[in-house]
Amino acid sequence: MTPETAPDGAPWEALPPPLSDLHEAAARLRGVALETPLLESERLNARLGGRVLVKAEGLQHTGSFKLRGAWNYLAQLPRARAAGGLVALSSGNHGQAVAWAGRRLGLGPVVVLMPRDTPRAKVERTRFWGAGVEFYDRQTVDRAALLGHWTSQRGYHLVPAYDDRRVIAGAGTLALEAMAQAAGQGAVPDLLVVACSGGGLSAGCALALQGGKTRLLAVEPPGHDDLLRSLEAGRRLTNAGNVPSICDALLAITPGALPFGIHQQHGTRAAVVTDDQARAAVFTLFAEFGLVVEPGGALPLGALLADPALVRGRTVMVIASGRHLDGSLLAEIVTRSAPPPA
Repeated sequence: MTPETAPDGAPWEALPPPLSDLHEAAARLRGVALETPLLESERLNARLGGRVLVKAEGLQHTGSFKLRGAWNYLAQLPRARAAGGLVALSSGNHGQAVAWAGRRLGLGPVVVLMPRDTPRAKVERTRFWGAGVEFYDRQTVDRAALLGHWTSQRGYHLVPAYDDRRVIAGAGTLALEAMAQAAGQGAVPDLLVVACSGGGLSAGCALALQGGKTRLLAVEPPGHDDLLRSLEAGRRLTNAGNVPSICDALLAITPGALPFGIHQQHGTRAAVVTDDQARAAVFTLFAEFGLVVEPGGALPLGALLADPALVRGRTVMVIASGRHLDGSLLAEIVTRSAPPPA
């Protein structure tokens, strides 16, 4: 099989990656991505009645897991396809990863199309890595038409954020790495909790966990629970897209086609976690570990804080997938959540 053909005629990019692709991606990322730590707090364990392992992926280069998928994709992209430049549609983390990887691989220029309400910290860091930023209104703009302008008319190559086997395989290396670290700490998680937007990371985790005892729970904000509703319906559903959420990185309006198929095949469960629970998790990660984690990245821990029964008597791993939030929001969360002085 070549990157252009598949036995059943389906596009190669649309086929689920085998587990071997995740291991090849891990080899490709060796010496490029950081091995981020797996952390544990005795106080948090006592509070929840079980063992909680936190994968601190926000300490990755560019501040999120997105580097893994972007690098695995771009490292395999023929130079001729990138000759006209690279374009990414992103609320910040994917765009930063494409800009960082593109610069290190000598590809470019990179343009990132970002919603106008993207946190300033993400905009500034995307520009720092050398990308141009073009804003759009997520409530009114036809994203397919916007991307068509940049790809068909201007000749840029679109770097997908989640609906591609190379991106999913790269993202799945996070779970491979975390499970190996857990084993080194004498733990086999009963449950892995990960935030879900388009589904690239959660699908990669599902592939990495196949054949083991660890189950997967994907969590989403209210009003953006397209994976949960789609799994219940047995087909991809679309969100209205007009429900505000503090989790700016988790606002995809429908699951990616390839991630959704992977979730169906591997029995992924999904749940909704509120913005208030995300805030509580941001504070807990800061207080217990000294980690700065954006609300979307903190959502998996929010699920455990909201329902300690998920943890009681068990070992649960959560992926803290990104760190980018404006300082003013972090200060607000910490100030409001901190207990009053004695």
